[in-house]
Amino acid sequence: MKSPILSLRCGPRFQRRPVLVVGLLVLLASLPLVSVLAEPPTVNPGPVGGPPSDAIVLFDGESLSEWRRENGASPHWKLGQGFMEVAPGGGLFSKREFGDCQLRVEWATPAAVSGESQGRGNSGVYLMGRYEVQVLDSWRNQTPPLGQAGALYGVSAPLVNASRPPGEWQTFDIIFRAPRRLADGKVQPGSLTVLHNGVLIQDHVPVPETPTTAAPLQGLAERGPIFLQDHGNPVRYRNIWIRPL
Repeated sequence: MKSPILSLRCGPRFQRRPVLVVGLLVLLASLPLVSVLAEPPTVNPGPVGGPPSDAIVLFDGESLSEWRRENGASPHWKLGQGFMEVAPGGGLFSKREFGDCQLRVEWATPAAVSGESQGRGNSGVYLMGRYEVQVLDSWRNQTPPLGQAGALYGVSAPLVNASRPPGEWQTFDIIFRAPRRLADGKVQPGSLTVLHNGVLIQDHVPVPETPTTAAPLQGLAERGPIFLQDHGNPVRYRNIWIRPL
């Protein structure tokens, strides 16, 4: 049976044209690709857990210089060996403000278990001072899903409970896109993705315009501070860095 490609020739002078075309395609495939896109910038990822070279370090375990109290005063939280610990008297705001971002936070609830449900190792990480990713001791601790560790508080429960036991260090890796007002006046929801201890627990969840419960800041904004909540429990934090997106 004749090849369907060769059967398309119209005469002797076209007999070798399919072979030439195939040869040309092979030659093109062997050439290096020339991208019309700009070369992505190089980022050194740094040690495991970061910070990468383009990150802003908000807490390195040694200084609280990137933080303030609500009234602008110096931070009052305890500074330990490589960590800061919630102290009575209110939460802390980052001095800098951010919108869309990638945020890394490491935290630990008290090793000595006290209380239950929402009264056990409670704190929170607020994006823009408005949208809370819940911090809670959720290890064998029954509590409403919308208030569990890693919840977008009151809005979206985590997909799974990836909590470690009390006293152990845990990680949040957060990708956040802020809600924004469009030209027609409507509000486009933001989005939130969270990995808790490396496990996906919030998958591009819509972030509404309305701040979550107990947010210290209200109203739609382009940027806002990171806020760490004082909920009456001595939760610890370390290795906090952020990459504006």
